[in-house]
Parts: sequence; C-alpha cells; structure tokens
Amino acid sequence: MPACAQGPDGLGEGLAATPNGTEAARRWQGTKELDPTEEVCDMLVPVVAGIDGSAESLAAAEWAAREAVRRECPLRLVHAWNWSPRSADGATDNAAQRHLARRVLHQAEGRVQGAHPGVRLYEEQVEGPATAALLNAAEQAELLVLGSRGLTGLSGFLVGSVALGVVAKATRPVVLVRAGEDQEDEHLPADDGSTSMRTGYRDVVLGIDLGDPCDEVIEFAFEAARLRHARLRVIHAWQPSSPVSLGPGDIGLVRPPQREGEWEGFLKAVLQIWRDKHPEVDVVESVSEGKASTAVIRAASGASLLVVGRRTTERPVGRRIGPVAHAAIHHVSCPVAVVPHD
Repeated sequence: MPACAQGPDGLGEGLAATPNGTEAARRWQGTKELDPTEEVCDMLVPVVAGIDGSAESLAAAEWAAREAVRRECPLRLVHAWNWSPRSADGATDNAAQRHLARRVLHQAEGRVQGAHPGVRLYEEQVEGPATAALLNAAEQAELLVLGSRGLTGLSGFLVGSVALGVVAKATRPVVLVRAGEDQEDEHLPADDGSTSMRTGYRDVVLGIDLGDPCDEVIEFAFEAARLRHARLRVIHAWQPSSPVSLGPGDIGLVRPPQREGEWEGFLKAVLQIWRDKHPEVDVVESVSEGKASTAVIRAASGASLLVVGRRTTERPVGRRIGPVAHAAIHHVSCPVAVVPHD
C-alpha cells in the first residue's frame, strides 16, 4: 500500500506554524525525495483524522479512511503531543516519549491499512498544543475527523475542551465519530436484522435553519448523500416566534409562516437549486413544530451521518458552536459533521 509524502520512518514533515507566528506545531526534521506517485498524492487535498491512541480516535481513523476512499483522496493521520517531565506512561526522556507517540500513529496506520489497503496514506507526528495542530491540519483538509465520547469527555489530547475548541474555530467541516463505530453501522440492516456491508447506506440527515439557510451546509449534505448513494433527509423545526430572513434569489417571506404547510413550501423552494444540481440524490423533507435540537437528535436515530451548521461569526465572548450543533455532538450516536458558514 503506497504511503504518500512520508518522511523518515514513515512520518511526514510536520505542520506549519500558526498564522500568528508562534510555532504551535514543530516540524519533524528530515526529508525524503518523493517519487512521481507521491508527488501526485501530495497535490490532492486529504481527509485528516486526529489520532491519540484511544478507541474513539481509532474509530475516527477508520471512518476517515472510508471517507477518503469515497472522495478518492488521500488520508492524513495527525498525532499531536506535548513533552512533559513525566508522561502518563512514565517515560521521562524526550526521545522515549517521541517513541511512544510514534507507536500511536503506527497502531492507527495498521488498523487503516488492514481494513483499507488501497487508501493513500500520510502520517504526521506533531509536537505542540493539540488544538493548534488540529486547526492547522483542518486548514489543509477536505474535512477533519475526530473521535468523540460525547458527554463523558474525550481521552488523550482530545479532551472535551480541545474537541469543542476545534469544532468552534475550524474553518473546514469537522466530523465527530463515536468509539465502536464500524463500517457496518453505516449500512442498512439485512433482511434478518443483522449488520451487513452489502446493503445500502443509511440516510444522511441534514438539520437546516430556514431562518438562515446556508449554501455550504446544504452542499456538504447533498455531496455526502451522493457519495454514499444514500437518501438525504432534510429536517426543519419551527416555532411560532421563529424569525425568517429573505431566502436565496427571489424567495422571501414578509412574516414567519405559522402553519406547517407554509414551512414545507419554503423548504422545498430553498432546496430546489440543490435538487437540480444533484438530481441523483433522493431527498425527503420533514418539517415539525418544536425545538430544533430535539428534532435533530430524533431524526439522527438510525442515520449514517448527521450534518449541521455552525456560524463562524466572532462574538463578544468568542466563537461558539451553537445550541443545535452542541446538542448533536453530545447526544447523537451516529457520526456528526459540523460545517462552518458565515
């Protein structure tokens, strides 16, 4: 299995410094002359997975490998670590800690190669703060994939504050994958109820805010459904006091719709441009009255992927995830894609 753009011992060169000039992720020393195949791999934008050796990060690596295969792009495994006088493993020497860090990557590499021998693979070992390393990696990615334990927190460097910080600040989509997520879980059950990879994919679910429909979020969901040949379920929850801004083009409402039928018509109009762009995607729309977070959690049951949006607008208290995305990443069991938008 070819590995792309690797440095000594199969490791990449490392990540660039952060935009503010501080070197949040130090480069590994050493270079390697690349053959033409590796140069082609290096030109493609990869799917990136953050690795820390935990069960959830290994599940994230395998999910990211499947997504890389679907998108026909490389996979980049990134592991960040900070040297400390005494690590959790008891290693006090910097070189020993580096060796232990390498083992984390090699374990993930073995899992990925065993399940997906054809995927093109990078490895990236980064010394520095995890949040900065992951945000830098996301800048150069189709999407970033992280392991998640939901409300119980994240182990290793993917502690709750780090994962939430990455989701809140990333400029590229971030997908959170639960420990125990297997390839079969993305597919519909067989006729006898057993898991199978021979059946079609489960639905992709998109939670949409008709008060502010966003192109990036909708496009991501349609593309995810197209890649999987899966049905796309688009849901919107409304409340009588929900404000509505003007929609795309000449679509606009002067008052919030107070009846479910009006919301359904508005949703159909908003989605029409993407239906035309992706005629092969089977789209099912659902509108209900109530809290958006509750509707999203309910709709995601049995889905292969949930897609929600997150505003990138800076607030006085800093960037935040938003109540719907926050509820989804803590309470939904399937992988959750959080897509940033203006």
